[in-house]
Amino acid sequence: MEHLRWRPTVNERAFIERSLESDLRVDGRHSFDFRTLKITFGREDGSSEVQLGETHVLGYVTAQLVQPYRDRPNEGTLAIFTEFSPMADPVFEPGRPGESAIELGRVIDRGLRESRAVDMESLCVVAGKHVWSVRVDLHILDNGGNLIDAANIAALAALSTFRRPECTTGGDDGQQVIVHDPEARDPIPLTIHHMPIAVTFAYFGEGNIVVVDPTYKEEAVMGGRMTATINSNGDICSIQKAGGEGVMSSVVMQCLRIASVKAADITSKIKKAVDSYTTEKALKKVKRLPTSLPQKINVTDVTMEDKGDGELETQTVKTPSDVQEISKDPATMGKASSHEDAQPMLTESSNAEVKSTSSSGAAGESEEAQETGSPKSLKDAIKPKHKRKKKKTDRS
Repeated sequence: MEHLRWRPTVNERAFIERSLESDLRVDGRHSFDFRTLKITFGREDGSSEVQLGETHVLGYVTAQLVQPYRDRPNEGTLAIFTEFSPMADPVFEPGRPGESAIELGRVIDRGLRESRAVDMESLCVVAGKHVWSVRVDLHILDNGGNLIDAANIAALAALSTFRRPECTTGGDDGQQVIVHDPEARDPIPLTIHHMPIAVTFAYFGEGNIVVVDPTYKEEAVMGGRMTATINSNGDICSIQKAGGEGVMSSVVMQCLRIASVKAADITSKIKKAVDSYTTEKALKKVKRLPTSLPQKINVTDVTMEDKGDGELETQTVKTPSDVQEISKDPATMGKASSHEDAQPMLTESSNAEVKSTSSSGAAGESEEAQETGSPKSLKDAIKPKHKRKKKKTDRS
């Protein structure tokens, strides 16, 4: 068995036990209080980072197409792998996993895989030939106590954000698998029925004192430990008892009731963190234009003024900000308004005057175009005599 890094003295052990008898702990918590939980996610889907007090765990999920087991040809696989880094604790040695790493992996695997939390049939692509094999890697970055609960939360958070590539079958026999690129088709999330939450209890004083979420120092003093994996509905997924100290059945039932309440609280925190991550990622993908906001468009207005000899003179082009000084023609100034809402109407009327006036002054135009012209010029007022006689004869 691995030796503990910190070995308490007799006085330290007595201090921890007596403080627990007074419903106080070394870090200031009560007996059934969890440490501060913080869940963050990486840039890629399927990566999570959990901080439970001083305990720090990193979870990462990957998947690949493999051949299924013969007894379950329509189901995928789920495997849990743990890595204890010497950076987390000096007693952890690199290479072959020790007893603590094996125990941690088995407890989390029993709670996730045997409880059927993840839908394995949805991972099947071609029955008997190709299924998805999901792998969860848990890296212990800092050992501050209660690694089981922190690693379990990291695994659930990583599985909730993991997306596998979409697959289709093709070929002549319909057995060829085509894995689509994530840019061509959106990846598919895993189907998770429920979230089994692991809640660990530590026993002191021959099982009479029970605390939840033990720290590293409390684990060095405790006489036994029990981990209950329960979902938010109160269903017991697994129970694991470690340590040689016995516990009464009434104490076990009390721990299960407390674990049910803690599991519902932790489940809501995981879902809230996953929802915020999903929303933030969706907003990064979608590029929206502020179409609802009013856009200011500068429309130039042109007015014409008649000279004494019948020629047209173009005035200076004005922007909508200079509406009050837009024209010198009295006819157009009557239509102008000091409010900004009247600017489009002013633009249309001024443009209509430009078109009609220019058409009346052009040579070779028809009489109908001259009649539709707005203010008449001196040239229009003086008409040939034969045109006036022609109109009179037509009316008669």
